[in-house]
Amino acid sequence: MQKRKYSLTHPLTVQLVSFTPSLCSFQAERTPRSERKRQDSFGMFDGYDSCSEESTSSSSSEDSEDEVPSIPASLPIIKNNGQVYTYPDGKAGMATCEMCGMVGVRDAFYSKTKRFCSVSCSRSYSSNSKKASIMARLQGKPPTKKAKVLQKQPLMAKLAAYAQYQASQQQQNLAKSKAVPVECFDWGRYICSNNLVGAPVSCFKHVPMGMCWGDLAEGVRVEVLNSDTNLSTKVYWIAGIVKLAGFKALLRYEGFDNDTIRDFWCNLCVPEIHPVGWCASSGKPLVPPKSIQNKYSNWKAFLVKRLTGAKTLPPDFAAKVHENMQFPFKKLMRVEVVDKTHLCRTRVALVEQVIGGRLRLVYEESSDDFWCHMYSPLIHAIGWSRSIGHRFKRSDVSKKIDGQVDAPAPLFSKVKDVDQSGEWFKDGMKLEAIDPLNLSAICVATVRKVLADGYLMIAIDGSEAADGSDWFCYHSTSPSIFPAGFCGINNIELTPPRGYTKLPFKWFDYLRETSSIAAPVKLFNKDVPNHGFRQGMKLEAVDLMDPRLVCVATVTRIVHRLLRIHFDGWEDEYDQWVDCQSPDLYPVGWCQLTGYQLQPPAAQSEIKRSSCKKKKASLKEHVIPAKTSHLMIHCKWRNIYT
Repeated sequence: MQKRKYSLTHPLTVQLVSFTPSLCSFQAERTPRSERKRQDSFGMFDGYDSCSEESTSSSSSEDSEDEVPSIPASLPIIKNNGQVYTYPDGKAGMATCEMCGMVGVRDAFYSKTKRFCSVSCSRSYSSNSKKASIMARLQGKPPTKKAKVLQKQPLMAKLAAYAQYQASQQQQNLAKSKAVPVECFDWGRYICSNNLVGAPVSCFKHVPMGMCWGDLAEGVRVEVLNSDTNLSTKVYWIAGIVKLAGFKALLRYEGFDNDTIRDFWCNLCVPEIHPVGWCASSGKPLVPPKSIQNKYSNWKAFLVKRLTGAKTLPPDFAAKVHENMQFPFKKLMRVEVVDKTHLCRTRVALVEQVIGGRLRLVYEESSDDFWCHMYSPLIHAIGWSRSIGHRFKRSDVSKKIDGQVDAPAPLFSKVKDVDQSGEWFKDGMKLEAIDPLNLSAICVATVRKVLADGYLMIAIDGSEAADGSDWFCYHSTSPSIFPAGFCGINNIELTPPRGYTKLPFKWFDYLRETSSIAAPVKLFNKDVPNHGFRQGMKLEAVDLMDPRLVCVATVTRIVHRLLRIHFDGWEDEYDQWVDCQSPDLYPVGWCQLTGYQLQPPAAQSEIKRSSCKKKKASLKEHVIPAKTSHLMIHCKWRNIYT
């Protein structure tokens, strides 16, 4: 499920074309003619004059008309400490400037015919000035004397309208869907109070927007609800990103400079976040926060200075988020998934629920469920087990129930093609592997069976069941299996076979004693992607010993592509080794975005009250009731490669 690259920020000078009408809501101060002329050189802020003062010059018949129409009675006036803001009620309609293509509230436009957004556009239209048409300049087209209307429906207007439509559709969809009631964990306070760093969204290629987050950074400007106001109507203001942590951003309203008193955290992918210019295309008012509304006498000039050359979100940002929140798996699709009671086999399960790409699967002929991501290597298309020679528990269900359908094969993760014709894995070869039943340990292991298409059945030495029911299937390219000696080279503690007394463990002695050979190093996956994770980064991670739970976690160690994940508030023995491309790792704010419940860090009192050491999931059973058995819980590996 590869998503194409997509730039998340646009130069704000472009966005300001559609930003002007909202700012026209301000009651502009009277400015000397020389100052107005200087401001007109921006070519996109001329319309401010139309809000409060008459123009004394005219160069066309349009200028000779009534330049300053009174505020229509149909538009309610919002008064705030003497300043007047016009707020369209939706009946006034929108208009497009025939000169620059800017979209805005019709009643804020110049002249009786409402053909132009400003005096400058009106003059330029008549005199065919070389400064004409911002949209033409942005598109690299010089203005021509023959052209009367360069672009009646500019691209920016189309994108703005489309973004507004998509945002409204997304809001309707969110209203219809009932989100999981989540216990609120304040990521913002947690990060700020401890001076923490969240892993960037670009580290998580499997999450919404993960493939196109790179340009979003500190300093990007957005339009958000203004919460610092006593107005009864929703108003907006511009804010800049001060700090990023996953999907969440610390925002500061423009005008507060270095004052942090009104800083606030929000999720950048929620419908309430808009690119600069959204208010203009939507007819929404921009109102400065009441705490600083008297700080500047000319907010217009302040914003021009602050925003020129800055970046904002693209007009279709909301549409992109909505598109990325669509997932191909649907309820009642049939898949093959590992049997959590017998690791060595798979069985049929039905998709019961899809949340943010995570699937709740219910085993056929059972009420037991199992959670995993749609990109997990633990799920496969119907018929996969038979095709590679994997053990499979057959169902007594003779036919499908109405509505059930086999999930299409293209929906599942693809593994690398491997050449098994030459030197290859053989039964009995030794290696090191993450223990699927104790994910904090890397253990001595053995290849028990070689399957087709590069798959292997692996057993942990010293603890395997006599019937092989705890063998686990790894692909040969899995980043969770390693050549003998990997732990020693990377200073990782290797767990020896249970009952093995010759310590410290030495591979040479063990191979000689067991008359075994080590799997050749060249057969293992040595690719190390530029994943972007750093030690100490915060994230949200699945507790793979109970995969229903997503918890607050920290990256505590990085070994090539291998990450050690620590669950905040819990002892180190609950840590888990996972791959950097694991679909069970998520950015800060993923749970809030998708409606999944986030497990907060455990209080020390909870751990002390436990009479004995248990898996942390057992201490949190009251949070999300389920019947999941803890016998089988999946080990981490990921088969999406770049």
